[in-house]
Amino acid sequence: MNNVNRLERPVLLSTLWIVLTLNYLYCDVLGLNDPAHLIALQNGSLGGLPFSPSALVAAGVLMQIPIAMVLLSRLLKRGLNRGLNATASVAMIAVQGASLFLGTPPTPVYLFFSVIEIALLLAILFCLITWRRSEDPALAHAHPISVERAVT
Repeated sequence: MNNVNRLERPVLLSTLWIVLTLNYLYCDVLGLNDPAHLIALQNGSLGGLPFSPSALVAAGVLMQIPIAMVLLSRLLKRGLNRGLNATASVAMIAVQGASLFLGTPPTPVYLFFSVIEIALLLAILFCLITWRRSEDPALAHAHPISVERAVT
């Protein structure tokens, strides 16, 4: 049995959201070192789109999705957890995909991180698809007969 199988799904999902969030952050940090990016910010646009205090708030709201999923992946029961994780993953894939094609072409570093971020989001979806009811932590300590009846 490999290490991934030994992790409970909520812990694995939470960890993937943490890694994703760190990638978002580091991509933004490195982007601030790109001279063209800095000039665009000074001129009030980012990727060809207007850059304003409202845009910053919108970006902050958007980033609350992966940040919230770190905690919610550990707290929610299996059914709601799967649904919310799937919704959040698909939404973030759509946003990340759109960001590659809107405005100016992405920088090499942005493209690099985007590939990683989309791969992590697909890994989250894969975890959800393969998450069996028998892996539910609430059933882990139940008697085997109880687990069998709960699964069927």
